[in-house]
Amino acid sequence: MDFIKKILAFLWRIWFLIIAGLPIIILSPIILVSIIFDSLQPLFAWLKHTWGVWVVFWMGFRVKIIDKQKIDPKQSYIFISNHTSIMDIFLMLKLINQPFVFVGKESIGKLPIFGYLYKKSNVTVDRSSPSSKKNVYDQVEKFIKRGNSIVIYVEGGIPNDTSIVLDRFKTGAFRMAIEHQINIVPMVFLDNKRKFPYDNFHGSPGTLRVKMLPVISTKDLTLDNTKDLVDYTYTLMYNELMNDEINKFFSK
Repeated sequence: MDFIKKILAFLWRIWFLIIAGLPIIILSPIILVSIIFDSLQPLFAWLKHTWGVWVVFWMGFRVKIIDKQKIDPKQSYIFISNHTSIMDIFLMLKLINQPFVFVGKESIGKLPIFGYLYKKSNVTVDRSSPSSKKNVYDQVEKFIKRGNSIVIYVEGGIPNDTSIVLDRFKTGAFRMAIEHQINIVPMVFLDNKRKFPYDNFHGSPGTLRVKMLPVISTKDLTLDNTKDLVDYTYTLMYNELMNDEINKFFSK
């Protein structure tokens, strides 16, 4: 029985590659044009959102938002969440229906077709390069001035140790939020690690719960408050993960 489950899970991953890649291949000319022209930014935002909705739906997931917060579509925010699965990306695309860019690893830009489009439309960073890290702030400022929000997975990547509930946060997102006086929207993905892990032989369709935490204001904060802001946000998100009954069961 376990062998059959693993085979089905693997076939499901192949299905994921098909449904995630097909829209990119078919719509790549339209996507590229919408990236080049600033006036088509709303179209690009719609395409990204639709892609997220498409992938989540056809992978057999239903999304349940807990404590949904009021988000002003005319404001820029920094959206953050825990990062445990590639499905985190598509869930973000589905949840955020306004112009935004990811801040992500430079290595993603090396992927065929998708990597090129990703690099042209998002902010990439080589975390081993101090100059690359500095350049991120300039790129983020450019996108914010164009009315974009920013999405950052504040753990800086997916923890290698799967027993880690929530890795320590990098400070970059919080420094950006303070410098630009942008509010932070913290979210906790409660099921992605279990329902769509990086292990190709595990996972299954089902409900993906998203806990939205209260929007955190950065008004009147200075860079001296960065550590306090990081610690406060980390504690909020960590407690949500630890208090979740399903996650407590699977972490035993």
